[in-house]
Amino acid sequence: MATCLENIQMPSCMWFEAGEKRNALMSMLAGTLFFTGWWFVIDAHAKYHTDMATAYHVCGVLGTLSLFMVNSVTNAQIRDDAYNGGCMGVRGPWIWLFVGFVVGFFAVIAACWILFADFVAKDAPHHWPGIAIFMQNIFIFLGSLTYKFGRSEDQWN
Repeated sequence: MATCLENIQMPSCMWFEAGEKRNALMSMLAGTLFFTGWWFVIDAHAKYHTDMATAYHVCGVLGTLSLFMVNSVTNAQIRDDAYNGGCMGVRGPWIWLFVGFVVGFFAVIAACWILFADFVAKDAPHHWPGIAIFMQNIFIFLGSLTYKFGRSEDQWN
């Protein structure tokens, strides 16, 4: 089976070449996920603004903060290849990355709590605001993971 697949020739397409285009593709995918997440909550707030408390937006803001925290640390800093300063040494980037992931998980869990506590358990007339808040945070978190682990930093060194 493997020899049969080796003989198949795919035409060259700039969107599917993984070499130099990987970072661009992963950046576009992460940006699309981030945009889609915020679009869900903007739509829900525009349509059902009376059902959405202002405090519900804190989850999305924390998810966005998590995206910036997680992606501000390079893989070289985690491996201790490019970081030799600071008062905490290599532990500083590790702690920053860990706190970024904790904030991201917290945003997703809080959005799940809002969905079930305020929109499912109370039998709200509209469930879309709760679903939108949950989807927003899932998409932001997936965008953060895509941007962090989907790109290759080898070109930067």
